[in-house]
Order: sequence, then C-alpha cells, then structure tokens
Amino acid sequence: MPAKISSPAQTIIHPLKPLYRADSKLLILGSFPSVKTREYGFFYGHPFNRFWPLMAALFKEEISTKIEDRRAFLLRHKIAVYDSIYQCDIVGSSDASIQNVVPTNLRPIFETAEIRQVFCNGQTSYYYYQKYHAESCGIQGVKLPSTSPANARYRLDDLVKEWQAVAAASAHGEPENSKELA
Repeated sequence: MPAKISSPAQTIIHPLKPLYRADSKLLILGSFPSVKTREYGFFYGHPFNRFWPLMAALFKEEISTKIEDRRAFLLRHKIAVYDSIYQCDIVGSSDASIQNVVPTNLRPIFETAEIRQVFCNGQTSYYYYQKYHAESCGIQGVKLPSTSPANARYRLDDLVKEWQAVAAASAHGEPENSKELA
C-alpha cells in the first residue's frame, strides 16, 4: 500500500483588495480565500461555496456570476467584504491547516466606512477576528456558520435562517443585537 502523501503548506499572501466604500455599514469577514477564489479573483469564487446563493436568498435578488455584478450587489446593500487573515501558511484551501497567521489590516475599512456590525463567515474567521481585530475595531463580531462547501452540516435553507441578521442589519442600518466593546 503506497504511503499517503500530504501536500506541503504554502505561504500565501492575500491576493484580493477589500471591497468597501464610505457608505458601507456591514463587514462580512471570511478567513482566507480558497484556491478557487484566488483563481476567480473575487470573494467566494468557489462554485460550490453557498455565499452567493445565500445572499440571493436573503435579499431576494438574482446575482450573476460576473464579478462586477457581485461587487455592485454588495455595495448597493452597503456590505463590505474581506478576510481576517492577510497571510498564512496553508495547505490548499483547508482552514484547519492554517498556521503562521499575519492578520489583515482592517483599519482603512473602519477609518473610511461607518461599519456598525461585523459578521464572521465561519469559526476560523471569527477566531482570528476576535484574536486580532475585535478590541481595536470596537465591535464584537457575530459568528455565523460557514458558507464553505466543507461545511456540509448546513444546507442552504439552514444558512438562510442563521444568516437572517445580515439582511436585517442591511435593511435597518443597525442590528438589534449590535454590541460595541467597552
């Protein structure tokens, strides 16, 4: 029986710029872009990631696969997107393999936009947001289930229920359970 060969970790620097503008109110943070997202060139580019079908369901809009349409959708709903990690050692797209993390610099987003709520797409994003960003940003992050295809425990309908706070915060400008750090 041949020995199992594991892929070595690669040091990857985040290839995408954050998406935001001055009127952004919500920030959705992933952990680090997957291989497919890095190839696609925009957030949540893996064809099996449920982020875009989830946004379409939450906001009751169709969203094309064109990057410019996806950018316009997020900006229209005053949603900024980025990731908690700027650089790390990672095997493929596995969050479980992440080591030697360099956090992203979220300061430009918070200095430019009036971010009122931070939503973390999955446990890894939440962990690194809390570790490196929550105190300095002054906003407690909200952990949401990951939209990654690796999170098979959640069906799209389950994600829609769990992510309702994003649509509510976008519609009302500020979520009911928004907590600022003291």
